[in-house]
Amino acid sequence: MGSLLELVLVVPALLIAVTVHEYAHGKVAEMLGDPTARHAGRLSLNPIHHLDPLGTLMLLIFHIGWAKPVPVNPAYFENPKRDMMYVGLAGPMANFITAFVASFLVRSGFIPRGLGYSIFFYIVLINVALGVFNLIPIPPLDGSRIMAAFIPSGRFSFYRWLERYGVLLLVLLMFVFPRYLFDYFLTPIIDLILGLFLPGATWR
Repeated sequence: MGSLLELVLVVPALLIAVTVHEYAHGKVAEMLGDPTARHAGRLSLNPIHHLDPLGTLMLLIFHIGWAKPVPVNPAYFENPKRDMMYVGLAGPMANFITAFVASFLVRSGFIPRGLGYSIFFYIVLINVALGVFNLIPIPPLDGSRIMAAFIPSGRFSFYRWLERYGVLLLVLLMFVFPRYLFDYFLTPIIDLILGLFLPGATWR
């Protein structure tokens, strides 16, 4: 029964987090001159357009994961490396803004105690966790786009290697070395940010 209730709480929060994250990527790319996301039907607030099967499974199991990457064509950008960094930052920043708004509604008493209150709590939790997780500099996560902006052109071969094996590396970290990824790295950062939004709240 507890697992079913948690699923009821997690799924709406998950859909909101994934949707604002991917929409922000597409919108910022369009603002910088790239219409690819709109042409692909990804500049949408419909969460179905953004769900990635493996990333969604990770979200349901660990409350962190990824969505289907929004297509971006750097050829449209005035400064591809810089603008790809902006596009990469847009998703996590959208998650943190969403978490801030939801936490304000919770702390202000606007949301009454009950199921709705719990859903908003999970909206804060999952948006913070998704935002932090996606800042890891491993493709296809957004942190890799940010990292790429600072890699000298002559040393880009390592980044290309990461692009090829990034998903495999992420799955390996999550299932084979979860203690190092979660306990030593992600959890302290998520709890720090979560505590700023909802004092006393913890991720795990």
